[in-house]
Amino acid sequence: MQRTTIRTWFLIHKWTSIVCTAFLLMLCVTGLPLIFHHEIDELTEAPPQYGMPGVGSSGEASGLKPLDAMLAKALAARPGEVPVFMAFDNDQPSMTITTAPRPDSPAEDMTIQLFDRSTGEKTGAVDESGVMHFLLQLHTDMFLGLPGMLFLGLMGLFFVIAIVSGVVLYAPFMKKLDFGTLRTSRSRRVKWLDYHNLLGIVALAWMTVVGATGVINALATPIFQYWQMTELAEMTRAYAGKGAVAPADYGSIDKAMAAARREIPGNNPQFVAFPGGAFSSKHHYAVFFQGDTPLTERLLTSALIDAETGEFTDARPMPWYVKALALSQPLHFGDYGGLPLKLLWAILTLFTMIVLGSGLYLWLSKRRSGTDALVREVESGGEMVPAE
Repeated sequence: MQRTTIRTWFLIHKWTSIVCTAFLLMLCVTGLPLIFHHEIDELTEAPPQYGMPGVGSSGEASGLKPLDAMLAKALAARPGEVPVFMAFDNDQPSMTITTAPRPDSPAEDMTIQLFDRSTGEKTGAVDESGVMHFLLQLHTDMFLGLPGMLFLGLMGLFFVIAIVSGVVLYAPFMKKLDFGTLRTSRSRRVKWLDYHNLLGIVALAWMTVVGATGVINALATPIFQYWQMTELAEMTRAYAGKGAVAPADYGSIDKAMAAARREIPGNNPQFVAFPGGAFSSKHHYAVFFQGDTPLTERLLTSALIDAETGEFTDARPMPWYVKALALSQPLHFGDYGGLPLKLLWAILTLFTMIVLGSGLYLWLSKRRSGTDALVREVESGGEMVPAE
């Protein structure tokens, strides 16, 4: 590799790393407990007790209270609000109902209530003031909403570029060194340089995957907005120009669910989006079904039901870009393989923190050496190391 090429890649690696390091360290620190959020919730919260009704011939569990009755109970607890979402747990008879002052209210104005469908009783509300919620918001958007999400997505993109440029530089740097060499007898800077390179190359695949999925997750809002403007608009073309359905005119949610189940048999509903929100049109209940295997349960199929009449309108699998988002979300936090995979994710997160910290230290020490000296260091295969 020519010196000018090495210099270009070195500058790319340097500046993309400098720009994103502080934010990546914050994401690692907040992401580490979020990997174990299910386990932490189980330790800190007493799990509610549910009845376990059997499954009836329609696919819906027998003995469950009607959805219309559950919705009425939720709205009675929040007078003046309208329904936004209704979500289900297909392993137990629990459900959540989200209400807000308006169908398009921001997330901070929404209230999520928990219910036991086997008894019809409310079991609590989602606590949005706890430590885990604080960490999730800081990790997701730094409490800045969509601008914060997009900014962190940009930092994730810089991280991926830094990884790629680091790999490009790694090959010429290691041409005269054995893989895994740690020159512990040399200066402190050389020792940390070797740790930085070794841990970086060991965690390369993981850092690339987590960085790339983080970028995709940061684009969740634009992705669903694009889905609304394209796929959803096409599915509801016959309703173009019609006014929005008022909440007072919403029809039976049980009737809508039955119509959706007839069109998409064999799958379980994950959630219902009510008219006027980001996941539905102004005229429809959007019932989202998940697949029946560990992989396809992440891939949703949407069924649109006329909110006034309860009649089926259309059903389609989500497009590829929404599928990419759905698959990237659990992969980002290691939610695919249970506790063993989460432990691996935690170890690799610690590796990444060391890589970021050592990179910051190396940058501070490199400032005493010119760029040309550092390029010669790479070009010489790690032999011409600038003095500390």
